[in-house]
Parts: sequence; structure tokens; C-alpha cells
Amino acid sequence: MTDHRAARAANRTETILRATLDLAQEGGYAKLSIEAVAARAGVGKHTIYRRWPSKGLLFLDAVLSLNTQSLAHPDTGDIVADLREVITRVVDLLGRPPWDSLYRDLIGEAQHDPEVADAHKQRFIEPQTADTRARLEAARDQGQLAADFDLDLAMEILSGPLYYRFLITGEPLTHAYVDRVLQMLFTGLGPKP
Repeated sequence: MTDHRAARAANRTETILRATLDLAQEGGYAKLSIEAVAARAGVGKHTIYRRWPSKGLLFLDAVLSLNTQSLAHPDTGDIVADLREVITRVVDLLGRPPWDSLYRDLIGEAQHDPEVADAHKQRFIEPQTADTRARLEAARDQGQLAADFDLDLAMEILSGPLYYRFLITGEPLTHAYVDRVLQMLFTGLGPKP
């Protein structure tokens, strides 16, 4: 593909993703359609279906295109501070438009569409989990955590309260809440004297 064609394809992709996001924000995911996206983006439906076999996978790409900040963990030598930094970035991302409602809709669609669930897991959940697990493993190896620390369970315990508030209770995700979760977790999970 020539540079000109590649640039045009990238622009078209960006236009389609932007149209998808705009329409989802205007009417919600339930009212989103490939036809409406094609009309808004000024492309044919076949152009969209060539790249995305379903509305759900198009929506997944559109939502994930919004994440422009890094969610990678630093390693300052202080596991709690490093986790707090990343978790507060996640809270800030989920707590404001357009991610808040769009991500809820994406999680909802993933409950009904196994392809969307699998793609979401592979492209968003697994990379975040691997990064957090690697940071926890480094902290364990540095003696900041107990030697028998269950890294996988810790990841689930760190994520669970955020998803609970975000998806179930609707209570606000705040930095103070992140601090409470981390304090509760690490008071009981720190290395034993």
C-alpha cells in the first residue's frame, strides 16, 4: 500500500471511529447502527463491514481509541504509590465523559456478544492485568509483599471494587476511594515481620 493510500485509509478509519463515538454519545449504544455510522462518516456500509464484522467490534475499537494516556505502572520502589498512580488514572478515565457511559455500554455488549467479550479481554483487560501483575511480582521480589502473595487474586481484589462501583452501585470513583481500597488491601497483605 502506498503512503498516500495508507494515510487515506487511516483517515477513513479515524472518521468512522469518530462517527461511531458521536452517534453512541448522542443516542446510546442500543440505537447505534452500521447504517447510521456509514452515513455520518460518508462511507459505504461495505467499507465498515470489511474492517469490522459487527457493530459490537466497531464500538469496541471506537471506545478503545479514546484512551490516549498510558496506564502502565511505574516502578518507584513503592508498590502502593505506584498502584495508586495508575488506579487514579483509571478512575479519572472512567469517571468522566465520554468514557464513563461508553465503557458501561461496551461492558454491557460484552455480556451478550462473545466476540466483543473476547476482544475486550485480549485488547484491554489482559494487557492491564499483565502490567499490574508484573508490578506486583517485582514488589514481591523486592520484599515489599509477602513471599506467598497471590498475584492473580490481588489483581482481582484491586479491580473488583472499582468495577463494583462503576457498574453496580454507580457510586463515584474518587481518589479517596482508591486510597481506602489500597489501605485496606495492603494493611492485610504486607510482608509479615
